[in-house]
Amino acid sequence: MSYAIIGFGKIGQALAKAFARNGIEVSVATTRDPESFASAAAAIGPTIIPKTLADAVKADIIFLAVRFESHPDVAKALSSWEGKTIIDATNVFPVPEELDGLPSSAFVAKAFTGAKLVKGFNHLIAATLAADPIVEGGHRVVFLSSDDEDAIAPVAALAKQLGLAPVKLGKLNEGGALVHARGRTWGQLIFQDLFKKEQ
Repeated sequence: MSYAIIGFGKIGQALAKAFARNGIEVSVATTRDPESFASAAAAIGPTIIPKTLADAVKADIIFLAVRFESHPDVAKALSSWEGKTIIDATNVFPVPEELDGLPSSAFVAKAFTGAKLVKGFNHLIAATLAADPIVEGGHRVVFLSSDDEDAIAPVAALAKQLGLAPVKLGKLNEGGALVHARGRTWGQLIFQDLFKKEQ
């Protein structure tokens, strides 16, 4: 299984730190030339590999860590996203009218034709996401939701590899609503820093 992070702002770098901490290789890309962020990637660790967007999207599981408005630009990198899983780590607030009542991730999913989409890793602020997820024997929780039932399992497995405790919320417009903005209010689980103890 290969991994990529698209976007190398605060959230992208926080995700990269989680991969580096666990010695897992991940490609990182933006719409810019990889040389422009190579030194920042090297500072995080040797398993963080700067690539062009065209090369990074060859990965099996791809984190979308760009501004919500930029997701259509990323989606243009491939004509079909068949066989790929997109982890939507974006947030949009307040919700723009063009979403037409859809959760933002359902709107994002429409742009990535053929991909399976999982909403996840979006409810924590970057500094928290970048920190060691194991505190006093508990693992920091990440919430996952998807309209593709079988898409969540590999993302949950990755979350565990990263030291996190995945909690499945079900479909995007059901439990997933708890980690989406609705109009001018955040879902109740946004910014909640929760831990799960080992059973």
